[in-house]
Amino acid sequence: MIPTMSFGRTGHISTRTLFGAAAFDHSTQAEVDRTLDVLLAYGVNHIDTAATYGASERLIGPWMARRRRDFFLATKVEERTYRPAWESIRRSLDLLRVDQVDLMQLHNVSDDATWEKVMGPGGAAEALLEAQAQGLTRFIGITGHGLDITRLHLAALDRIPFDSVLLPYNAPLLQNPAYAAGFEALAAVCRERNVAMQAIKTLTRRPWGGREHTRTTWYEPFEDQSDIDRAVHWVFARPELFLNTPGDVDLLPRVLDAASRYEPERPIADMTAMTTRLEMEPLFT
Repeated sequence: MIPTMSFGRTGHISTRTLFGAAAFDHSTQAEVDRTLDVLLAYGVNHIDTAATYGASERLIGPWMARRRRDFFLATKVEERTYRPAWESIRRSLDLLRVDQVDLMQLHNVSDDATWEKVMGPGGAAEALLEAQAQGLTRFIGITGHGLDITRLHLAALDRIPFDSVLLPYNAPLLQNPAYAAGFEALAAVCRERNVAMQAIKTLTRRPWGGREHTRTTWYEPFEDQSDIDRAVHWVFARPELFLNTPGDVDLLPRVLDAASRYEPERPIADMTAMTTRLEMEPLFT
């Protein structure tokens, strides 16, 4: 079985692999319904989608009509100011066929200018707080990418009591001393305040560069099961982290299989050696 733990202070006991519904960006309803069977087979009980993941919210809607109680449901708002963000929230609820989501997140707040706009007067953060006050979402979070994200998330947590953060976590990125130090600082604050931490881009081998795109992920992922195992187990070795699955439905069973075989007492493989062997490269420089 896939390990579970409380998703921060929400109290929800989530599987440590959260289904990243960016995988549904270009999917059909038939593909989506087959994926539901995979998630249920592994006991995954947490879905993370977004308004900007193509038709993802609309495709997940029929699941919620039938199985709402089976999942902690999270989505994201990428609008930057209050009114468009509020309209995005209402639209997401309609597409997902729910009256309330469990977690509404500010999406991709990854640079200073965006942070100031979203968090300032008339910003999208005000829409999230109002949605929470009205019961349209139980909890709120913030997400982002890039080398500055740990600093921006720390600043956000000092401004608003977000219940979760989401950011990249992979071996090449952690070789950047500044990012590694920032991640540890953020992790310490999240532990102190019981804020859930979601890791993304963990299965990144390198940017696609000029290579053919053979997956729907926006980076070249690991393919070999043993390498996927190492990466998943490496994340799980940090007890505060949840792993958002990569945006490719065909990779999903391999990731969930790896997660289901995690053994805490087993030594974690040397990711430095793996980084060299696979010629791994950071997504952000």
